[in-house]
Amino acid sequence: MISSATLKFLQRLKKNNNKAWFEAHRKDYETARNEFENFIQSVLDKHSKNDPDLKDLTAKKCLFRINRDVRFSKNKSPYKTNFGASMDKGGKKSGLAGYYFHLEPGQSFLGGGLWMPQPDSLKKVRQEIDYCLEEFRKIIGSKKFKTVYPNLYTGEGVQLSKLPQGFEKDNPAAPYLKYKSWLMISDITDGDLTSKNLLKRTVDAFSILQPFIKFLNRPFM
Repeated sequence: MISSATLKFLQRLKKNNNKAWFEAHRKDYETARNEFENFIQSVLDKHSKNDPDLKDLTAKKCLFRINRDVRFSKNKSPYKTNFGASMDKGGKKSGLAGYYFHLEPGQSFLGGGLWMPQPDSLKKVRQEIDYCLEEFRKIIGSKKFKTVYPNLYTGEGVQLSKLPQGFEKDNPAAPYLKYKSWLMISDITDGDLTSKNLLKRTVDAFSILQPFIKFLNRPFM
């Protein structure tokens, strides 16, 4: 579970997103981050028994920095207002599909998949979906899967308006081949975060997601 103190810190950071306030509350930040890191380590310890690809990971290697890269952004706020962890085979910079946990008051979620792969990797995943469409449909269409992840994430920028070159318009896999990222997410309420059931819920959700992750990674193995 995550304490209400961690949620309150992130809420206050959102209202006071500047270096002076952050430095004055650095101890609160470190306490909140340590709690999140310990939670992610517990997830890894349990879920790596289901997915051996995660057995060499540590939470420290999965967490993202709180500092924002503002060089190319109109938003110059120096800090993120969330904690995030990407649990991927080979680490968060491996370029492989993996699991993700996003902690942000009122906007938390868990899930995973493959985010914006490089062109060569993108082509390989599309080919895998094209060749193994029925298997892909079976994974994401199972009743158990859809109770947690109803649909592929369709947020801004993850889909093409037209089918990519090399595929016929009547290809039955067309709806999935337009994607540039393949992600599944499941929202988490603040009440869920502070529940004693959070760890079990997260591990159960990741176990359900595992066949989807394995499918996306198969072209790279």
